[in-house]
Amino acid sequence: MYTILIAEDDQDIVALLSLYLKASGYQVLAAGDGVEALQILQNNHVDLALLDIMMPNMDGYELTQKIREISNIPILILSAKDQDDEKVLGLNIGADAYLTKPFHPLEITATINSHLRRFYQLGAAEQVQGNREKQLCLGELCLDLESMILTRNDQQIFLTPTEFKILAQLMKSPGRVFAKSQLYESFRGEYFENDDRTMTVHISKLREKIQDDPKNPRYIKTVRGLGYKIEDKP
Repeated sequence: MYTILIAEDDQDIVALLSLYLKASGYQVLAAGDGVEALQILQNNHVDLALLDIMMPNMDGYELTQKIREISNIPILILSAKDQDDEKVLGLNIGADAYLTKPFHPLEITATINSHLRRFYQLGAAEQVQGNREKQLCLGELCLDLESMILTRNDQQIFLTPTEFKILAQLMKSPGRVFAKSQLYESFRGEYFENDDRTMTVHISKLREKIQDDPKNPRYIKTVRGLGYKIEDKP
């Protein structure tokens, strides 16, 4: 049974989400502020965190950063703030998705299902294929598909679950051009036009982590009008 942490100070929202998530077979832990949520996560096994932004004591942005220091579990932000800059900020600091209020509980449940399935089954799928490599290496980069760890010149680089999935998809087929929609579907599912900027943010963050000069990418290249590919060329 997967455990979902809900960090939200509106108890009506907590009660509604808990009802739907428990009906879907999840265990739910709830916190009314960021400090309490962090304590719960440090003392319990949590598979996914669903965070509000506007909370007392510690807001959702700070909480996301704190979680990313200790865990790579999927983080979904659920906020009434729907401006693009808020969404970009949330993704930049480590969230895997940014969902806005008002919402339908079934949509939230489906999104949680999707992220957990991809987070846990991506590595499991590789383990059962004995003829496949457990590591993907390109230039200075090595991505371990079992431990979900990326190293560059033997130095570990922290990736969010979404960044891992995007990079794994690219590194499995060096030189192949992937459309933004193909990469997006590898970690989220159905792609819509307004998801374009979300994909751009994830690629930008990956470049910052794996390259010295993100503006002149050595690995992840933009193929204008088509999408992205990975190759080892300065």
